[in-house]
Amino acid sequence: MKAAQELDPKDRELVALLQINARESTANLARKLGLARTTVLARLNRLERSGVIEGYGVRLGRARSAQGVAAYVGISILPKSGAPVLKALARFPELEHLTAVSGQFDYVAVIRCGSTEHLDRVLDAIGALEGVKQTLSAIILATRIDRTGLN
Repeated sequence: MKAAQELDPKDRELVALLQINARESTANLARKLGLARTTVLARLNRLERSGVIEGYGVRLGRARSAQGVAAYVGISILPKSGAPVLKALARFPELEHLTAVSGQFDYVAVIRCGSTEHLDRVLDAIGALEGVKQTLSAIILATRIDRTGLN
């Protein structure tokens, strides 16, 4: 995989444009970059092959993320419980994102529900999973900076 520091300025600009709008036409990208369309196609192909671009997807808009309530949930698990807990967590449609972390918790999840009552039920269900030792949640009040497009 090509490291970010190995990308030339046009590659970085191309990736930035795609992060803003992954559906941008190759012709528009070429115009914005001051390159030929075939050059942009070749760069995209190279960035995809090298793993810099792993795929294209849909980011939900702020209107969607403003619906209901979301929380960060720290999850501690018992030793040797990782695989069954992950399998059980994958069944929760409210779980938007799960990251393995170091420190007090083993995982940090982003849970989104339609109401605080629904969130309470989901948190209770996660806490009751066999192998879960402890959870700690923090309700997300507002996103102040988002450079990832994940929220």
